[in-house]
Amino acid sequence: MSVVGFDFGNESCIVAVARQRGIDVVLNDESKRETPAIVSFGDKQRFIGTAGAASIMMNIKNSISQIKRLIGRKFSEPSLQKDIQSLPFSVTEGPDGFPLVHVRYLGEVKTFTPTQVLGMLFSNLKGIAEKNLNAAVVDCCIGIPVYFTDLQRRAVLDAATIAGLHPLRLMHETTATALAYGIYKTDLPENDQLNVAFVDIGHASMQVCIAGFKKGQLKVLAHSSDQSLGGRDFDEVLFHHFAEKFKGEYKIDVYQNARACLRLRTACEKLKKVLSANPVAPLNIECLMDEKDVRGIIKREEFEQISIPILERVKGPLEQALAEAGLTVDNVHIVEVVGSGSRVPAVIKILTEFFKKEPRRTMNASECVARGCALQCAILSPTFKVREFQVNENFPFSIALSWKGAASDPQNGAVDNQQSTVVFPKGNPIPSVKALTFYRSGTFSVDVHYTDCDQQAKISTYTIGPFQSSKGGRAKVKVKVRLNLHGIVSVESATLLEEEEVEVPVTRDQSAKMETDDASSDAPPSSNENDVNMQDAKGSTDAGAENGGAELGDQSAQMETDAKVEAPKKKVKKTNIPVVELVYGGLASADVQKAVEKEFEMALQDRVMEETKEKKNAVEAYVYEMRNKLHDKYQEFVTDSQREELSAKLQEVEDWLYEDGEDETKGVYIAKLEELKKQGNPIEERFKEYTERGTVIDQLAYCINSYREAAMSADPKFDHIDISEKQKVLNECVEAEAWLREKKQHQDSLPKHSTPVLYSADVRKKAEALDRFCRPIMTKPKPAAPETPPPAPQGSEQQGGDASATSNAGASPNRKGAGETEVSSASTEPMDTEKPEPSSAAA
Repeated sequence: MSVVGFDFGNESCIVAVARQRGIDVVLNDESKRETPAIVSFGDKQRFIGTAGAASIMMNIKNSISQIKRLIGRKFSEPSLQKDIQSLPFSVTEGPDGFPLVHVRYLGEVKTFTPTQVLGMLFSNLKGIAEKNLNAAVVDCCIGIPVYFTDLQRRAVLDAATIAGLHPLRLMHETTATALAYGIYKTDLPENDQLNVAFVDIGHASMQVCIAGFKKGQLKVLAHSSDQSLGGRDFDEVLFHHFAEKFKGEYKIDVYQNARACLRLRTACEKLKKVLSANPVAPLNIECLMDEKDVRGIIKREEFEQISIPILERVKGPLEQALAEAGLTVDNVHIVEVVGSGSRVPAVIKILTEFFKKEPRRTMNASECVARGCALQCAILSPTFKVREFQVNENFPFSIALSWKGAASDPQNGAVDNQQSTVVFPKGNPIPSVKALTFYRSGTFSVDVHYTDCDQQAKISTYTIGPFQSSKGGRAKVKVKVRLNLHGIVSVESATLLEEEEVEVPVTRDQSAKMETDDASSDAPPSSNENDVNMQDAKGSTDAGAENGGAELGDQSAQMETDAKVEAPKKKVKKTNIPVVELVYGGLASADVQKAVEKEFEMALQDRVMEETKEKKNAVEAYVYEMRNKLHDKYQEFVTDSQREELSAKLQEVEDWLYEDGEDETKGVYIAKLEELKKQGNPIEERFKEYTERGTVIDQLAYCINSYREAAMSADPKFDHIDISEKQKVLNECVEAEAWLREKKQHQDSLPKHSTPVLYSADVRKKAEALDRFCRPIMTKPKPAAPETPPPAPQGSEQQGGDASATSNAGASPNRKGAGETEVSSASTEPMDTEKPEPSSAAA
């Protein structure tokens, strides 16, 4: 089971994995810890991450970046329209009202949804994790901004599905930061709460989280955010400042050139970083536009002056977070600052003045979210044992359910009225389940919507039914609504509750017990999900809103009172009711499957192109390498005519590579390389045989001499071997020596450029055959000496004789054991002392 945390940012992404020794941030193909969040589409393949960043300058209109700002948002949103103005690629409105990205891919204009592009990015991050873990990656935890709506969260899950990932949790980025901060703290208080404010100013947004820490747990007290206040806004201020300056000084308008805009924005980003540590920073760009070099300079004071509109907005989320947490500045004990945009000195100054204390930087500003996500994944995974640490998260929005109340008497002319109730108030724990009770006679629908979210207030509609009461009229329907770990709300189930009579009479105590059991069985199954069961008497406002809450509330209370006294023969029958979900703007499962198949096709195309480039590079490398070797170390192993012929062939292939062979298929390059190797391999083989032959000949000669000396030795340890057997060993050695002498003489008489007659492989086979024949003979074990019975004791008492017999009996096996040891040692000694290398050579 994989334990991986992904932090996909607006500008760059980070992957963290859990290992036995802790959490590691893994490196990408360029050995960097951060991977650019860019997908670049080419004529033959895609370039994602670092490869996409490398090709963006030459393919700017087909390179998709800042995808985090596009997913799950309506095209008509003012904030999205503002973002689109600064994007170099084409974004239009799709038929469903959501943005579509237009790029040129494989020679054609293609359209992709932001979810598809994010899926491509996740595929690249998944590949980075798999390469480092050397294992398949499926389970993961993904960090998301706290302000993401239900639709944006669903879009992230769909993108993960496209990439073949299974997120165990979508975790708020600030909560992940708080987890990474607190789980390593060993000095957290047991009773008093340590309040820490986490301020995350990223590339495109600002998020604030106030968390309370106790030993072994953290509780999120409040969230707040500004969706369009980040490091890129400071870049934009510098960009517009210098764009206007260059328009006056150099008479160039960078707004008219997409590449010039990109280069100036990149330079302004670097300029901002320089100003974070220096009072003054210069700007120099060669050939920015119209072949004009530009230069400028700006002081930190001037930069802060033009950034005042942005800096004034920093206090807003801070004040909101404090108010929602119910704390004062004095109650916040520590302030932690993270995020790339937090390095601006003016921001730190504002934070210091607001909290009346110096913000800390004890965490890695860029990696803390990925580390926190990996820790959460480890907590949810059975693979790792993690220190006990509880994360009590809350939801940043207020969610309500609304429905149309049915008129009790249509003849009276009553009209439908819209009823609503807040199911999950702002700050509700995650996950959570609540149950609502309705009284309905047939199919009805409920709408789920935000009460405090400006964009996309309506989330989904659920049609509940069809169903029919066995008694006719209105029936009691319990609807269970879940807010899951991802922060996504859904109607989980609907149940028809009907009372029916039972023939077996029961006592009043049993009746009370039965009702208790029924009530407990209606409760949600898991207490740790913060379930709230809105019962009839208490929650009849939901049902009662149909025809007057007070009346139905009294009626249901009366029903329960009667049941306790007179209804010992009744029980509740439960019937599941079908629920149909409609998510506004969400992808259907069929569309997600199509996107998965499309991603597979594009990934296959990328893989084929990478393999094609590898084969082309192999042909090119072989041409240059062989040409150099022909005039260097292969010079004596090839004739002049062969050298000229192969050199001409190499030149021909080189010319073909840069002309007609510039764009060929993988099979063509493989065939071309095999064609060259047909001429080059014999030369390489002759050189290889020449360099290896001497070593293997020496090994065979050593093997022959070792066995010959052993067979002719007068050492007593070989006395047990028959003379005829030793003669066989000598004969085999003579035969091998004669074969080697003949072959070596023949080989020495040939020039180096001739085909060898003595191959290293043949010499090795000869050594193996000699060893196989001689080893069993020369290592034959010495036969064991016959055991001699001990002499009978004389002139001793019975007891003494018994003792002596016992002693001798104990001594005899020892002598036998010593003899056995000696035989064994003698049998193995020749090979250990005299012939270790022949055996290794044979091997």
